[in-house]
Amino acid sequence: MFDQLEQHPGARLLFLLACLVVVIYGVKFAAPILLPSSLALFLAVLSLPVMLFLRRRGVPAWGAISLTVLVNVAVVGLLILLASSSFTELQTQIPRYATRLQELQASAIDWVVKGLGLPLGSYAPTDLVKAEDIVNFAGNAVGRIAQFLSMTFLVFLVMIFMLSEANVFPDKFRYALGDSANMDRLAKVVQEMQSYLFIKTAISLATGLLLGAWAFLMGLDFPVLLGLMAFLMNYVPTVGSIIAAIPALLLSLILVGTLPHLLLVALGYVVVNTILGNMLEPHLMGRRLGLSTLVVILSLLFWGWAWGPLGALLSVPLTVIVKIWLENTRDLRWVAVLLDKSPPAPVASSDVGELAQN
Repeated sequence: MFDQLEQHPGARLLFLLACLVVVIYGVKFAAPILLPSSLALFLAVLSLPVMLFLRRRGVPAWGAISLTVLVNVAVVGLLILLASSSFTELQTQIPRYATRLQELQASAIDWVVKGLGLPLGSYAPTDLVKAEDIVNFAGNAVGRIAQFLSMTFLVFLVMIFMLSEANVFPDKFRYALGDSANMDRLAKVVQEMQSYLFIKTAISLATGLLLGAWAFLMGLDFPVLLGLMAFLMNYVPTVGSIIAAIPALLLSLILVGTLPHLLLVALGYVVVNTILGNMLEPHLMGRRLGLSTLVVILSLLFWGWAWGPLGALLSVPLTVIVKIWLENTRDLRWVAVLLDKSPPAPVASSDVGELAQN
């Protein structure tokens, strides 16, 4: 069969596309299993240095795993505690915010009609902002959060078994792969993935802290919730920073309603995301871990479709991990080049022999 496909390139292309469709459907169908496993894998990769540090200090394996998991539970529990109190208060304030948005809409239409003399009143919808729609949207968001909380137990359970197998996996792979070159390549993939997740998490944490403090200084409600949203959305480049800024700008309109305050809030978001996201993060990660803007948008759409909001949140880390794996697979490096921001620099002739050996 495969010999016949080699002789007919068109049939081979159709066969590959059919396999791709099956894989895509399998990714979506297996979301209840793959999504918690992916979250557990990210936490395990980030927590592995902590566990190895404890092991080097003579802590038994079960103790190192327990302490590592407890640290993760404490961090996630603290975030949930801070967010839950803000969400409880937010639900009580949503009707007031919706009413204020309706007033702003009516005043904006009135200013356009009377101030500019444009016949907008007969064309502009007067019910563009509906209080019940905003309440329903907030309720759905709270339901998504409750769904995520119900998943945390499964995530930590899978993470415990991943950490317990961390000491055994190298020997298993060494026996299965046999070749030391394959083991070096696998270690390089794990190291690059760990470096990416650590840098991305550190930058996202700094972004959330700074923007939460900025929201507090600007007198906005729920600065902790705004900072948490900035932390999570920073995992999605370009689009995430815009999404994180929208609630802050809406609160500025509702609470203050002046153009200087609105511009000042927007300026804080632009400065923080520019310095941390566009300058510091690429410098720490290097060019080779970057993705083109088109790939970011497409990965956001794909993983959001396949795994929902959490999939959209994990879209770029998942795509970067796939890119790292492709870069370290000789036959698929060309796919990694297509995913990159720009083509790789020309290779000097003196380096061609070294690349051929690798």
